[in-house]
Amino acid sequence: MSSLDRARETLIAELREHALIVGEVTLSSGRTASYYVDARRALLRPAGFRAAGELIAAAATRLGAEAVGGPVMAAIPLACAAIAVPGGDGLVGFFVRKERKDHGLQHWVEGPVGPGARCLVVEDTVTTGGSTVTAIERMREEGLEITGGLCVVDRLAGGAEAIAEAIGAPVETLTTIDDLYPERPER
Repeated sequence: MSSLDRARETLIAELREHALIVGEVTLSSGRTASYYVDARRALLRPAGFRAAGELIAAAATRLGAEAVGGPVMAAIPLACAAIAVPGGDGLVGFFVRKERKDHGLQHWVEGPVGPGARCLVVEDTVTTGGSTVTAIERMREEGLEITGGLCVVDRLAGGAEAIAEAIGAPVETLTTIDDLYPERPER
C-alpha cells in the first residue's frame, strides 16, 4: 500500500469519527439534509491534517500548481496542511475573501500569490459548489491561473461538477459521502 493510500484511509477514518454528524441540518445552500459533514473537526486534528496535507500536496504537484487555496474558511486549514508536509515544499497557500476589505490593498485573494500564479483550488466539503465557484471568479479577477480543483468530501450533489465547469478542468475528490456514510437513508 502506498503512502497516499494510507493517507486516504487515515483521512476517511478521521472524517467518519470526527466530522460526520447524523441529524437534520440546514446547509449553506439553504437545503436541509439528514446529516452534516463538518470536515474541519477532522482536518484540524493532527492525523486528519497530515493526511489531507499529503494528499493535497501530491495533487498540487501532479497538476503543476505552485499555490493552494480557495474560499476562506475551507481553504485555510487545507492550504496550511499542504504546505506543512514534506511534499508541500515549494508550495504557498492563499485564501479568497468573502468580502473585499475597504482598506489596505483591497484584494480578494490574500497570500503570497499574484497574477499568473498557478493555483489548485481546494474546498473541504462540497454540496452545490457555489462558494467555490464565486472564489474561482475572484481568483480570475486577480489574474491567477487555475490548474485544477480538489475537494476533501464530495456530498455527490453536483458541486464537484459545478466547480469543474467553472475551472474548465477536472476536480479531484479525496472522499465522497459514500465513503463516510454508506448506510445513509437517501442513498
